[in-house]
Amino acid sequence: MAEVIAGIIRDRIIDGELANGDSLPKQEDLMTEFGISRPTLREALRQLENEGLLTVRRGSIGGSIVEVPTAETSAYTFGLVLQSRRASISDLATAIEQIEPIAASLCATRDNRDEEVVPLLRANIKEATAAIGDGERFTTLSRRFHEDLVGACGNETLIVMVGALESLWSEQERQWAARVAAEGRYPDEGRRHQVLEAHSSLVDAIAAGDANTARKIDAGHLARSQRYAPEDSETLVVRATSLRNGLRDLGT
Repeated sequence: MAEVIAGIIRDRIIDGELANGDSLPKQEDLMTEFGISRPTLREALRQLENEGLLTVRRGSIGGSIVEVPTAETSAYTFGLVLQSRRASISDLATAIEQIEPIAASLCATRDNRDEEVVPLLRANIKEATAAIGDGERFTTLSRRFHEDLVGACGNETLIVMVGALESLWSEQERQWAARVAAEGRYPDEGRRHQVLEAHSSLVDAIAAGDANTARKIDAGHLARSQRYAPEDSETLVVRATSLRNGLRDLGT
């Protein structure tokens, strides 16, 4: 019975009847609605909490808060699978290099790219240009460019699938940037200018509706930028067990 009740509430969350951040009705009301006991309801809520669809607050301010799945939360689950299969950081980088250019080409074919894609990416480039003197901040913004690129491609399957990969890789780069900056080994500003030039050329191709050129520019840019992956990336395993709270500690 708990599985049946969990399935009903799950459908309400996934179908949008319950929005992100909403509180579930009081347990007494749910028990009355479904005609079940408190232990059965608690087991149903526990299942949904384990799936990441609810945050259950206990105590005097208790209650269940809805958490709608996102690319970030799917990145955690996806990362656990990769970790269990001993997938390397290099393996993750290769997957992104092969798949992300598809999203870039789709951005260029969108009829509303001048409203929904180009301004978003150009705004990112402007912000990254202003932060060019701050290596860690620049890394965060340059990775957000790729996340925004995928998020604007218009294909929900790719947005979720590639978005999960991007979230995993962005966290890896964040940690890399913090480490090499602390060690005084962050690439010089010349390299950062090259990144901005690649991003600008990619946006120009998207704005022109040139899907083939957008795909080629993105593929070339990824191949060059991923040379700065961590040392031993071919043997370093993707780790997601510490990502539950904010996608942190990947690769440590």
